[in-house]
Amino acid sequence: MLGVGLQGTLLGLRASLEGFPTVVTGVIMSAYFAGFVGGSLMTPLMVARVGHIRVFAALASTASIAVLVHGVVVVPWVWMLMRLLSGFCMAGLYIVAESWINDRATNESRGKLMSLYMVIALGSLGLGQFLLNVADPAGVLLFLLASALVSLAVVPISLTSGSAPSHDEPESMGIRTLWKVSPLGLVGVMAEGMAAAAFYGMGAVYAKDQGMDAFQVSMLMAVATFGGMALQWPVGHASDRHDRRIVIAVASVVGGLAAIAAVFVSGTAQLVAVGLLGGMMMPLYSLSVAHTNDYLQPTQMVAASSSMILMSGVAAIAGPLLASLSMQVLGPDGFFWFIGMSMLLVAVFAVYRSILTRLQARRS
Repeated sequence: MLGVGLQGTLLGLRASLEGFPTVVTGVIMSAYFAGFVGGSLMTPLMVARVGHIRVFAALASTASIAVLVHGVVVVPWVWMLMRLLSGFCMAGLYIVAESWINDRATNESRGKLMSLYMVIALGSLGLGQFLLNVADPAGVLLFLLASALVSLAVVPISLTSGSAPSHDEPESMGIRTLWKVSPLGLVGVMAEGMAAAAFYGMGAVYAKDQGMDAFQVSMLMAVATFGGMALQWPVGHASDRHDRRIVIAVASVVGGLAAIAAVFVSGTAQLVAVGLLGGMMMPLYSLSVAHTNDYLQPTQMVAASSSMILMSGVAAIAGPLLASLSMQVLGPDGFFWFIGMSMLLVAVFAVYRSILTRLQARRS
């Protein structure tokens, strides 16, 4: 995640330095999530064939190569293809990690465990933003560093002494079935995927349009990530103690209002608003996954993780592209307006599902 955090912001900043049009940059960033879709479809089949550890090692190595190509060939269509490959690999890495965690978790611990997983991931993602200041973004050194960090991820999982989950053929879990199990879980991961993709894909472009330097860009991107890291645990713990639907609704409202507030303030106040936005936006994924897995059997979890990442990826494809269009229409502030409205829509749906569920329970 250190490598991923550095790579994502570096590409947005480097695209601006190279003079790529905003919409072209949006298409390049969206390609990552198109790859996500492919990776979410193929990973369960690969896991069933060779197991969690081998799939993780193969995908991490391939992702490392894709980072290197970005630094060597600075051409929009090449970057788009490499982002596609990176997305494919990262979807698989997330499926391996999350299905492994959910295999070991119980309903009473799942929210806390998924939150701890996200704390580690987001903390590393945030630290990766500051690596942008290690070298000149116009050079190749930062791409080499990102590639090395992604490669390093292979070492601990290859040497683990713990047993991986069984990789028998998983039960199928289509989107229609997943919708019947947990409509809110599906909507939650899609909205978080779209909003987070917009933020990480176009955040550096927004910052550059506002005249920020490299350090200010990294600060803007990092505070959202560290906000997500700081609030993952308390939000996840709250979801284990209270109705997850209500927790999702509250997080979405607060995050959406924070995004809108960032339009009207600047400097430190804007960083505070962005930190709160990240603190509410980032937990939405783990909350939605935990909410869905509460209703699943262990044999369904790999397929469910695959389907949820698939739909998150489908939604995320649209995130940078729609954010770039919003920025064209509304100016740079369209970046925050798009993210804010995406989160507020989740809150509306969460409240609707909570009311509907309670009415159905009373009737029965």
